[in-house]
Amino acid sequence: MVKITAAFPAFLLLLLCACTQQKPTPDEIRERTAQATSDITRDAKAVAEGVKEGWDRNQPLDLNQASKAQLLSLPGVGNETADRVIAGRPYSSASELVSRRIVSQAEFDKIKDQVTAKN
Repeated sequence: MVKITAAFPAFLLLLLCACTQQKPTPDEIRERTAQATSDITRDAKAVAEGVKEGWDRNQPLDLNQASKAQLLSLPGVGNETADRVIAGRPYSSASELVSRRIVSQAEFDKIKDQVTAKN
């Protein structure tokens, strides 16, 4: 009898702990699932953008397709030069930047390994 009496409070404590733990409602589960899906989607987009950015950095910039912002990222290229490059399109080769006097030879030498002209 003493063993049963001693085990009874432990059993009640275990039962109490099990009963006080609330199970999530279906709405809470849906909300958590939606949040997790949103987080995964956001993270996947960030990874994809990072991969694309890394890929683009390893590829020469196409003078015929580059945006003004992309042109401005080239060393020594400012607003006026970027506008002249865009206005002079299309190019059959990157060296046309010099022959058309859009940039000087010295300016071209700074960017020649970073640009191309695709048709």
